[in-house]
Amino acid sequence: MIRRVAAVLGAALLTALLAWSPAQAAGYRYWSFWERTGDRWTYATQGPSTARPDDGSVQGFRFSVSADSADAARPRGTAVFTAICAGVPERDGAKRVALVLDFGTAADAPSGESPPARRTACARVPSDATTAEALAAVAKPLRYGSDALLCAIAGYPERGCGEQVSTTTGGRPAPGPAEPGADDDGAGPSVGLLAGGGAVVLLGAAAVVRARRRGRE
Repeated sequence: MIRRVAAVLGAALLTALLAWSPAQAAGYRYWSFWERTGDRWTYATQGPSTARPDDGSVQGFRFSVSADSADAARPRGTAVFTAICAGVPERDGAKRVALVLDFGTAADAPSGESPPARRTACARVPSDATTAEALAAVAKPLRYGSDALLCAIAGYPERGCGEQVSTTTGGRPAPGPAEPGADDDGAGPSVGLLAGGGAVVLLGAAAVVRARRRGRE
């Protein structure tokens, strides 16, 4: 009887712990490319090496971990062409492209790297220039992969290019193993939770023992 109760309570504890654990999914760490339409960002339908924005366009790049375009994080902050390109006058045969460069958060950064602060820039380039050429004019060094995937803007990140990483269902990178002495950051069940669960099992078994003793008296 005692073993049966302990087994049931232990199974209940295991079920609770599994339900608590965040689900894992596949994501990719990369620079996403966005176009500003009115007051909204829309995911670009072509790459920066083929897109040819008009004068007065606003283009954005955001570094983050996401599963696909529907899950990708948008550039943060305001993006107003007149504010970004206020000090860059028009010129014949050239166009001005406002760029928003959002290097993402520390949670999305590759191990050992810290994201630079978000910034904007106004690129004045030939009228037939692509977004990639506008980006190269104001945010070197750029780094591309063998498949022409944009890997780094202004040298960030130093390594990696669209690598797959595990994420939680919320889209954030899954935390790695905690270092010795590290504070509990929600990456796994705390010692208190495990100890409390074990205590529940022991208390349940003890209650059965007491009940059986009272029945014999």
